[in-house]
Amino acid sequence: MKTRCAWVPSIEKNPEYVAYHDQEWGVPIYDEQKLFSFLILEGAQAGLNWATILKKRKSYNEAFDHFDAQKIVHYDDKKKNSLLQNAGIVRNRLKIEATIHNAKGFLKLQEEQGSFGQYLWSFVEGKPLQNSWQDISQVPVSTKQSDEMSKALKSKGFKFVGTTICYAFMQAVGMVNDHTTDCYRHQELKD
Repeated sequence: MKTRCAWVPSIEKNPEYVAYHDQEWGVPIYDEQKLFSFLILEGAQAGLNWATILKKRKSYNEAFDHFDAQKIVHYDDKKKNSLLQNAGIVRNRLKIEATIHNAKGFLKLQEEQGSFGQYLWSFVEGKPLQNSWQDISQVPVSTKQSDEMSKALKSKGFKFVGTTICYAFMQAVGMVNDHTTDCYRHQELKD
């Protein structure tokens, strides 16, 4: 029996969520498009829970052309309306508009910085921060680094990138190891 972070439901209740925790959450991601997709999905989560987004992730991938920013920036009103009718995603006009807006920001950042990924990883000096939280109550919802990332992304025109969203993003893509020390994944990711 593996000990997992306290926020993870039992495998009987939500096997998809357990698999996400065991295989993805906190694993460092450097791929530009995957980073962009996680930033969009974390923004879509605002006001909801991750389990909801996880169930809709496949639909998001299909609806938003596999998070291809080059395609997303050209979405017209017809495409936006079809997204608003798509029950497979969160049908929130502001979040859909933010995705299109953020695709433009993504491409602009790539152009300015050479790499979206390197830019984001610079907030943790290019390597995962290793935390040693003993209890879930110790895990912060934001940090100095997420504050800085949020401020920088907002200054570049990104939307749905508040500090809490940025910190959840940082946790998801492995910029921080926030598995609690009793979780079997903590040491695996630390090594």
